Amino acid sequence: MNPDLVVCAGTVHTLTGDDRPVQAIAVQDGVVTATGTRRDVRDWRGPRTEIVDLGDATVTPGLIDGHTHPVMGLQLTADVDLSAARSLDEVRHLLAAAAADRAPGEWIQAWGLDPNVFGGRPITSAPIEAAVGGRPAFVRLFDAHSALATPAALRMAGVDGPRRFAQRSSVVCDEHGHPTGLLLESAAMDLVTAHAPREPVAVRAARLRALLGEMAATGLTGGHVMDLLSDSAEVVAAAEELGELPLRLRFAPWCDPGVDADGLAQLIELQGHGGRRWEVGGVKFFVDGTIDNGTAWLEEPDSHGESTDSFWTDPAAFTKAVRTLAAAGVPTATHAIGDAAVRHVLEALDGLGRTATAPHRVEHIETLPTDLIDRFLRQGVVASMQPTHCHFTRADHTDNWSVRLGSERAGRAWRCRDLRDAGVPVVLGSDWPVAPFDPRRVLAAAQLRRPAGEPGVPPVQPRQGLTPLMALEGCTRLAAEAAGRTGTITAGAPADLTAFTLDPLRADPDELADAPIALTAVAGTVVHREAALAG
Repeated sequence: MNPDLVVCAGTVHTLTGDDRPVQAIAVQDGVVTATGTRRDVRDWRGPRTEIVDLGDATVTPGLIDGHTHPVMGLQLTADVDLSAARSLDEVRHLLAAAAADRAPGEWIQAWGLDPNVFGGRPITSAPIEAAVGGRPAFVRLFDAHSALATPAALRMAGVDGPRRFAQRSSVVCDEHGHPTGLLLESAAMDLVTAHAPREPVAVRAARLRALLGEMAATGLTGGHVMDLLSDSAEVVAAAEELGELPLRLRFAPWCDPGVDADGLAQLIELQGHGGRRWEVGGVKFFVDGTIDNGTAWLEEPDSHGESTDSFWTDPAAFTKAVRTLAAAGVPTATHAIGDAAVRHVLEALDGLGRTATAPHRVEHIETLPTDLIDRFLRQGVVASMQPTHCHFTRADHTDNWSVRLGSERAGRAWRCRDLRDAGVPVVLGSDWPVAPFDPRRVLAAAQLRRPAGEPGVPPVQPRQGLTPLMALEGCTRLAAEAAGRTGTITAGAPADLTAFTLDPLRADPDELADAPIALTAVAGTVVHREAALAG
């Protein structure tokens, strides 16, 4: 057989359903050619075979982030990180420190702002304006669906009052029609970001390679990228010119409200384009926004009387666009957070079935009525969910998200277990940079329903916790199948492998979250190896 590579480990979870013990994996030309025991290695090896023996490590199919934004995230995470700030005073301190070293007209950008720091008061740019001393500033809230812009930034963008958009986006204004600084959804935010500094393609390409290397060190071998904006393709191509990407990336470009026949044709034409380890596969829709912003689509208004409408001003146009793409064989992934949004997506997909390349998906599904669970199963629709998003809420329902929904709807939060128990494929992801990308913490959160390493934090809806196997499948087999690939360790499958220093099916989730990754391999090429094993 003479494979290029043989990986040996104490345990191999192939996820094929075959209970025969496996401790060795043979790889040729980036594909698994055989699995067996350590005794089989003598018969496999040839003069050029590399043997990697990982001792007691546990190997699984390669981990995949089912929802991520690594290229767009380079800009989303520009400048000041506010994600750890838990009070307005902390926010002011971080922004003031950044402003201290900058010229009076120099931009400040920040990200990760938690709306809970406003303590239920109106979210405006006034506290930011004071901290940055009149400089132009653009501060994204943690969900990336809203931002605060200072008066100087708004003046540079020519924004002095409300605007009309093709989507449900808004420049929030006070009773006098003056902008408060709060911008909801992409069209409004783009008014300002068009004037903010942006790094050159070459700089972002180098940053992308570094980011993907960090992701590989956590065990990731691939990601479902839910965007392809502006010059993203140029950035990825430039990154690949620097060398093989450490991860496989599958991009789903956006389909925005107002799209016409030519726009849909362009999205269809993009399918399959890419490079050696990246490609376009699918299209991403938004049918609502977020609960924290009051832009989700709920069947009943939230406690502020908001979240009553679709992101598409004409929901029927969304249905028509989805069906046009599906008829062309293009799988769709739709952001749907509120109950009305999820229901509308399922109605739009009803009767379509799986495309030739991959199933249709619904992303996020934050509050879900029970009657919709069987529809996911009946229609063959994948549920794509992010367990670490629970960390932005509280079990006692005192956070902004829960208060807006009320206890009944907050009690239907991220129903991963109910969906899995019903037989629905549940793909797990991070939504980086909204939440950290480390898949070990995603695996832990899926089981614990609280942050790993924080046992004192009450879990959010603990009965929705997944078993270790369910969690692992959500980051491997099911994630791969959602992209039309094989996500098990079996002959003929891509040799994408993750080796844990602990067994993810037996380890305490809190310990697993911090356990080193022994090795990560993509297409049979080692892209990360723990320093202790590198020799």
